[in-house]
Amino acid sequence: MLTRVHSGAVVGVEGLPLLIEVNTGLPGEPRFITVGLPDAAVKESQDRVSSALMNNGFSMPKTRTVVNLSPGNLRKEGPIYDLPIALGVIKSTGQAPLSRLEDFIIAGELSLSGELLPVVGAIALAMQARKYKKKLILPKISAKMASFVSDIELFSADNLSEVVRFLSQEIALPRMDSPIAGDLSPGHFDVDFSEVKGQKALRRAVEVAVAGGHNLLMVGTPGSGKSMIAKRIPTIMPTPTLEEFLEILSIYSICHSIQSVEDVRRPFRAPHHTISDVGLLGGGSYPVPGEISLAHNGVLFLDELPEFHRSTLEVLRQPLEDGIIAISRSAAKVQFPCSFMLIAAMNPCPCGFLGDPKRNCLCSPGQIQRYRSRISGPLLDRIDLHVDVRPIDISELRHREPAESSAAIRERVLGARGIQKLRNREACATNARMGHRDLLQFCQLNAPCERLLAAAIGTLGLSARAHDRILKVARTIADLESAENITENHLLEAIHYRSMDRKLF
Repeated sequence: MLTRVHSGAVVGVEGLPLLIEVNTGLPGEPRFITVGLPDAAVKESQDRVSSALMNNGFSMPKTRTVVNLSPGNLRKEGPIYDLPIALGVIKSTGQAPLSRLEDFIIAGELSLSGELLPVVGAIALAMQARKYKKKLILPKISAKMASFVSDIELFSADNLSEVVRFLSQEIALPRMDSPIAGDLSPGHFDVDFSEVKGQKALRRAVEVAVAGGHNLLMVGTPGSGKSMIAKRIPTIMPTPTLEEFLEILSIYSICHSIQSVEDVRRPFRAPHHTISDVGLLGGGSYPVPGEISLAHNGVLFLDELPEFHRSTLEVLRQPLEDGIIAISRSAAKVQFPCSFMLIAAMNPCPCGFLGDPKRNCLCSPGQIQRYRSRISGPLLDRIDLHVDVRPIDISELRHREPAESSAAIRERVLGARGIQKLRNREACATNARMGHRDLLQFCQLNAPCERLLAAAIGTLGLSARAHDRILKVARTIADLESAENITENHLLEAIHYRSMDRKLF
């Protein structure tokens, strides 16, 4: 007898429809055959399914059985098809009616006892169910994660027996409702900007960067507070919206990086400078997200920027522009979102003390030039703010009064983001994502500002991309002041943030 069960395949962060056909009673030698490009974990499902059925009062067919995972040209990975295969066997052999089977998308890994274990890609499966207007059955932990997707009928189960009785209309399963509506509540942070001593100029630059979603490069001597401030940037970022949270959750869920939704907030990723191209970008024989995707809707912090392999840094250029990374491999072609704020830090020279008023730099001009040349011009062009970080004076370091808190800075950031959301509508979320048409509409300059910008471009030899980024940063500075138009002061501050172009170091 032939039975069809609806499930899903997770490709990238997207859930695609998958039909599992189970045909028992076929003539020939008793065998269990799985076809449709299954990987090793899918092929091993026969043993898990057999044991789970036996331990829950069912049995495997004594005839030739074929399981087809359709479409056949899509690679199937992982043990998430254990539950639908077991249900297909049960119905096709007449051991239970399962009258409601056609109404559901079903996924779940089975233990040998028949208990349901969490699956990878619960968010993607939930979005698939919403798109195709299907109900969804998942293991309890996965269902808790998937419940953040609204407008679906989602049910959770603990074991195979519960699912069989539910689909046979003998019992009811718990229905999982979305635990939140609208924006998420801000999480608790163990760090705060009130702990940062001095560095008023850098704090201002960070505020501007976060307010507009701009990339930031900090250049300064060792111990000046670059890493300390970078780690506190998430504390002044707006709380993610529900859609942003789902995007974050979907990426982390396919990487086995979380066990519960409480583990996820705006991400802060700080990979070591020895990371490979694949580790940063993503990839593998069957592509998985890299650090740039794990930083989606959050912060990617690259400390000691020149120490990264040049080829590794160069792969950032396109993702910084597009906010998405496409990876092609023989096994699959996938896309991962990677819209992040790049925060980078570096020393001004190999020894680190160029420009330090108290310590002498021991580097030759050639050494300094080689050190800086590890960062290409095209990559620097894509970083909106370059900030000179000076050493902290001892009087500031010993000052006992706490500095301005993250909450106070965050309020100003939220005000500027609110202005951008109202002005830009659906065109872009932040000023950093404005396109050319948005620049023409929202970043108009008066005659004095036009002359000032033209003089800066000519003197510094800036590219067209740097020209646009200066305008975007100036627009953000104006938004922080709730100013309708960009003024000369806003433009001067934005130009000042191109310190690497001005070769101050």
